[in-house]
Amino acid sequence: MSLEESASVQSLFLECSAATLLEHLARIETCLGKLTDDQIWARGHENENAVGNLALHLTGNVRQWILSGLGGAPDTRHRDAEFAAREGPAAAELAGNLRATVESAVEAIRHLNTEQLTRVHEIQKYKVSGVYAVLHVVEHFAQHTAQIIFGTKMLMAAIWASIAT
Repeated sequence: MSLEESASVQSLFLECSAATLLEHLARIETCLGKLTDDQIWARGHENENAVGNLALHLTGNVRQWILSGLGGAPDTRHRDAEFAAREGPAAAELAGNLRATVESAVEAIRHLNTEQLTRVHEIQKYKVSGVYAVLHVVEHFAQHTAQIIFGTKMLMAAIWASIAT
């Protein structure tokens, strides 16, 4: 939908939310494509998350908040396991799982109606509107995308520093 077309605030919000998720997904896929599997699961310190943890976390969050919380799919998330993992899927699998989840969520978001957006949903023990849930997911996804980009730059700089010495 172009901005010249007559559009409701609701349709603009939903399309902007969907497009933003896809934009950030592409950035994460680029990062995952630059890193080795060891780098994806590397932590600077024990209390830090690896890029792989963040990818697992985003997959779980989007699934829980959009597909389960708004879409009614069963909630099978194990949030603590997302952060506890010290190793896991390779880049291609992480990216594929995240893409499949985000694409399903984007489809669900684009088809939300006024009743779904204004109704109160209980997600992760929070009582929130559908609008809040969509906004939460987009904001949360953006924050962790920035962390993944930063982590990738740090890991890539470490490679170049080791080559130079």
